Amino acid sequence: MAQEVSEYSKIAAQFASAKAKAAQGPKTNRKASSDAVIFKTRHLLAITFFLWIFFLQATGIYLFTKGFLLTRLVLENKSSCAQPPVVLKDHGDCWLPKSFDKAVVLVIDALRYDFTIPHERNEHYLNSFPVLYETAVGSPQNAFLLPFIADPPTTTLQRLKALTTGTLPTFVDAGSNFAGTAIEEDNLVAQLRNLNKTLVHLGDDTWHSLFPDYFDLNLTHAYDSFNVWDLHTVDNGVAEHLLPLLKKPEAWDVIFGHFLGVDHAGHRYGPSHPAMASKLRQMDGLIRDVIRDLADDTLLVVLGDHGMDGKGDHGGESDDEVETALWMYSKKGIFGRSTPSYTQPPLTAKDKPVAQIDLVPTLALLLGLPIPFDNLGAPIQEAFVGVGTKQWERLVSAQALTSSQIHNYQLEYSKARTLDERAMSEPERLWAEALELWNGRPSVSPENQVYMKISKAFSDYQKGNLQVCKSLWARFDIPSMASGILVLFLAVAALIVFASSALKDRSLLIPSVLRRVGIFGVIGAALARVVGFGFPDVPNLDASLLGAALGSYTGYASVLLPQLSFLTLPTTIWTWLAIIFTGLQSIGFASNSFTIWEDEISLFFLGTFGAFALISSLRQSNDADRILGVYHSIIFLVMSRLASLSRLCREEQIPICKSTFYVSETSSTSSIWQLFIPYVVAIALPSVVKSYYKGTKSYEGSAAFWIGLCFRLGLLGSAVYWTLDAADNGEWWTNLSTADMSRIKTTLAQVVLALAFGAGTATFIWAPPCVRVETSNYASSELGNTRSGAKPKSITILGYANVHGSRYALLYTAWHLAASLVSKPMGSGSLALMAWQLFSLLEILDSNGLTPSSSTESSPIGPAAVALLASFYYFKTGHQATLSSIHWDTAFIPLTTVQYPWSPLIVFLNTYAAQILAAIFVPLLVFWKQPPPGPQKPILSTLNDVCGAFAAFFSHVAVQSLATTIWAGWLRRHLMLYRIFSPRFLVGAAALLVVELIGIFFGLGLGVWYNITSIAEVFGWG
Repeated sequence: MAQEVSEYSKIAAQFASAKAKAAQGPKTNRKASSDAVIFKTRHLLAITFFLWIFFLQATGIYLFTKGFLLTRLVLENKSSCAQPPVVLKDHGDCWLPKSFDKAVVLVIDALRYDFTIPHERNEHYLNSFPVLYETAVGSPQNAFLLPFIADPPTTTLQRLKALTTGTLPTFVDAGSNFAGTAIEEDNLVAQLRNLNKTLVHLGDDTWHSLFPDYFDLNLTHAYDSFNVWDLHTVDNGVAEHLLPLLKKPEAWDVIFGHFLGVDHAGHRYGPSHPAMASKLRQMDGLIRDVIRDLADDTLLVVLGDHGMDGKGDHGGESDDEVETALWMYSKKGIFGRSTPSYTQPPLTAKDKPVAQIDLVPTLALLLGLPIPFDNLGAPIQEAFVGVGTKQWERLVSAQALTSSQIHNYQLEYSKARTLDERAMSEPERLWAEALELWNGRPSVSPENQVYMKISKAFSDYQKGNLQVCKSLWARFDIPSMASGILVLFLAVAALIVFASSALKDRSLLIPSVLRRVGIFGVIGAALARVVGFGFPDVPNLDASLLGAALGSYTGYASVLLPQLSFLTLPTTIWTWLAIIFTGLQSIGFASNSFTIWEDEISLFFLGTFGAFALISSLRQSNDADRILGVYHSIIFLVMSRLASLSRLCREEQIPICKSTFYVSETSSTSSIWQLFIPYVVAIALPSVVKSYYKGTKSYEGSAAFWIGLCFRLGLLGSAVYWTLDAADNGEWWTNLSTADMSRIKTTLAQVVLALAFGAGTATFIWAPPCVRVETSNYASSELGNTRSGAKPKSITILGYANVHGSRYALLYTAWHLAASLVSKPMGSGSLALMAWQLFSLLEILDSNGLTPSSSTESSPIGPAAVALLASFYYFKTGHQATLSSIHWDTAFIPLTTVQYPWSPLIVFLNTYAAQILAAIFVPLLVFWKQPPPGPQKPILSTLNDVCGAFAAFFSHVAVQSLATTIWAGWLRRHLMLYRIFSPRFLVGAAALLVVELIGIFFGLGLGVWYNITSIAEVFGWG
């Protein structure tokens, strides 16, 4: 009882002191006001410091990316009819006599080759589009069907560039898939326009980004391309306008139609779904109608821009993503085959494939156009070889024109950018041989054997040149890459030094640091501009950024490095464990197999941490700490294992890995049982969070209202949303129109997001501390009567010991609610397990004395464990380090159309949900079980600890990003660069920038500011 009275006395004294200060008038108020100003100033300076770190990271990533993901050099040269590369005796109006006056080019987005050929298997995506195969077999002189191979990345924007220019894409172009930029180099559409042809476009509006003002405004109809949940609007719109145009051929010369339904069905459902069969049957019927109405002088081309993987996604370079179909049809009957064995269309895409860039010279010469200057493709034999008596002369003429144009292009390109002479020696030898055969052909009726030999020589040259271009196309800018790596390394070093426990008062040093950083940064930028005059090839912006980065880091080092003169090696196993986790992960990214299986390796690291925590907890002398530590270590291990059951396998992991994130390997929809997961989360997760509040008696005030009511209702709304989505996908309620269902879903999603970001943030900002004061009388037998005869009061403040943590956790749950909505059913379950692990981590750290603190030698294991959880749950929410795993469809959860910036932000929230929640969570590592400010723990000490926790957390993420950057640069000639290492670098760089921005502005900025000031207003500034 004496101890209880002592505790009562301490709390009562603190309240009495706060009241006394308030009553003492202006002098005390000035003191409190001064303390508040000091804290707010230090807080803003801390934000500024981390923004400087962000500047270093962003500068390093920019410089490396600029040198690593170079865009191809675009030449300004244009081909023209007046200047053919080879002058033929019979050249018609241009380079070669045209075969057709008009053309209809129909792009069926994501038309995989196996969708078009007969199969014995019974899948929804098979045998539903037979017209292409039937016509190619039944009338080979009128039609041919071939595998059409795309170059990665298999995104629509890059494929359209290749299909119209004949050039190879570069990986950096994939980043512009949301918003294309106009094609400036020579291309088919521009050549048609130069000849005053009337061009019509119907469908995907991406064409208008690439070719602005090229199409007839009165006949053109473009539709939004990114609403992947809309299967019908674009296709129905194209069909509605295409068929009437075919009956008015005098109104147009070339029609470009782009259908999106097949692609959207793949994204929404996957290929193995009745919706895919329905879309393919619709395309089959439409093509039959087009054939019926097609004029004799018109060429009909049907093609896919890319394929789709087993889940209906694309963007990478798997066989299913690059293997699409090309079909040409004409009522003239002029198509032939070079050998009888090619009469039948190939049954697999591995037989007689043609490259997508081959379409460019083929269409150009068939329509009587110059071949675009930058083209690298070859004429397709079937379009020129003729029927019956083979017209080898026409085919060889087309090949001579194409090869000569390619050679002219290489000569001009080498003038602008020197090419490796050794690499180009083989293509030059092949060109000389082909040219010699061409110039030495007999002038009078050469035999077909002669033309066949010349044809093979030109084909060998084109293929050899293309192979060299693929290996040397992007010339890496090594100095820029090295500069980026250097700046990233310095940023990591700055974070590690700042996070070091040797710095006892980081916030006190920040003003001096920022002063030096600013002065030296300006000097560095100025010196870089001066030095840059001697290097005219280096852009001023790059030189200034590099100079500012190096100069500002010099200023930083001049302040902090002297403070670390007594820095020693880590002395605790936990610090070594954090270093080992970070180091092993970073080294492992040099291995493609490690990168492929990163999700399983992250599970191993988490299991290792859980085992160490269990052993450490068993060794605690305090019974309460030992029991709590053991219990939560077991929870941590069990949750890790449960979360590992959620998998979305990348192609390289199959068949060892079996995906469980969707209903099947070939689907993008959830199974019926998975729809129950969000309901379980809505019931269980608020109760789990409540149990951690109850453990510190802080489930009071706003916590009970928000967690018990709002948070639960929001999670329930999210569960209902995904049920409605499944009902919409499965057409469970046929009496409800698609438009009405879409309206209900988006409204519900907007309500949930408003509850999370609106009500949740408002609750956090204006909520008082989550405490409740209880008073009661002591029994007289315990204390006796006082002199006045009155019994003393016993005051109990419920939640006092966790006043910081209980309030800040409200912000985390608000963000969790938003992330749960956009993460699909299995993702919602995974994030719930992550939340449970994070709260258990808090108890593990507390029971083992590992809470980040500047008052003792603190270990970075807490922030490192949070970073490990973020990395692990990135994979458990249905993502991989591949473009095809991005959930583009989530942009339409709260929206019906693409709206900037909201649509990309929703996709980012889905993609990096785990990392974002981890960044929001970091201050809880310090706040949890943190009492109000007092002499032993002043408010500035708490701010100092939060800054240290963020520095340690950012360090782990930054080291990973630095490692993926280094290995991507080092392995830049590796076979798996663009398949494995480059995507992992991009994912790591984006994750680093997202984590730092969220952590700085919403964790350290909004969260810490309102949490500390709210508590200080009640309990004083300490």
